[in-house]
Amino acid sequence: MAAEKIARLYETAIAEGLHPGVSLVAGDRNVTRTRQHALFQSFGKASQHPGREHEPFTAGSTIAAIASMSKLMTAVAVLKAKNAGVFQSLAADVPITLRMVLSCTSGHEYDWMSQDLAKWRALRNGIPWTSFAYSGGADWAGKAIEIVFSTTLEDFMYKHIWKLLGIESDPDMKDRVATLSPLTELGEPPAKDESNFDILFGGTDCLGGAVIFSTATAYYTFLSAVFDRDERLLTRSSSYTELFRPQLNDQLEQSFNDYLVRFAGMICCEAQPGRFEKGTIMWGGVPCCTWFMDFEGGVRGTAICQMPPPMHPVIVGGLHAKFQGGVLDIAGGN
Repeated sequence: MAAEKIARLYETAIAEGLHPGVSLVAGDRNVTRTRQHALFQSFGKASQHPGREHEPFTAGSTIAAIASMSKLMTAVAVLKAKNAGVFQSLAADVPITLRMVLSCTSGHEYDWMSQDLAKWRALRNGIPWTSFAYSGGADWAGKAIEIVFSTTLEDFMYKHIWKLLGIESDPDMKDRVATLSPLTELGEPPAKDESNFDILFGGTDCLGGAVIFSTATAYYTFLSAVFDRDERLLTRSSSYTELFRPQLNDQLEQSFNDYLVRFAGMICCEAQPGRFEKGTIMWGGVPCCTWFMDFEGGVRGTAICQMPPPMHPVIVGGLHAKFQGGVLDIAGGN
């Protein structure tokens, strides 16, 4: 019944013009070779661009920009490098450490989220930051990997993450990339075609914090490997323990909580009945994409669509939250 309710929610949203298409993939403890997913559903279309409006949004074929969902992959890549003995520690005796850039406590911040940095861009006079600030730290962590290994972050991830999990790069992926369909400036439907919008803003670098394109099934494969502590990714269990461990002290945690008004992503210190259990880890990406790992509930999953405005609460806090709770119901046999 939970799967049917989820389907009705997303189909209604499409009919109301809230979004054109989405893929949902989730698993639980009962996953087997014959039952690989607790939930595997796609709805709507991949694009509203004339000539592509009949192309369905699918979990296995549609490529989507997943934005900040790439940060988890970059964190795994850094720990992979650490396991290889290249980075001896995530914390070194230097002003800014890899631990700090990966946990957004290095002093960097996305300028589009900070009035202070916006002023600095205009006046060329920056203001120091001393708390949690959502940033492109994962981008710098990725650059560190490129410098140390004399390779691109993409090639490193392919060799040390994607290939190990059976995820192949596709040179023809551009033909299957879903296009953005933003809502109005007030965040209201109907979603309109914005096929010409360049989510990379002309960038060509491999940025570990925002520039990965993936299908829902490919990302779910990676997410499940992390959830299951797959030794193909990280051979040391201590690396997974470090990956899942909260990194913020009380002061930084309060600063982070203040950010949640604008951006949802966290290790959940308390349960939210009907949605997730204590200790759940969640994050998301600008086009209203999300992922979650609920260890106590035994479920993990991802919802991928291409919908500005960023992390719209109606989609992320409404539709995707109900999807997450529905997966927990399925795992419990409800």
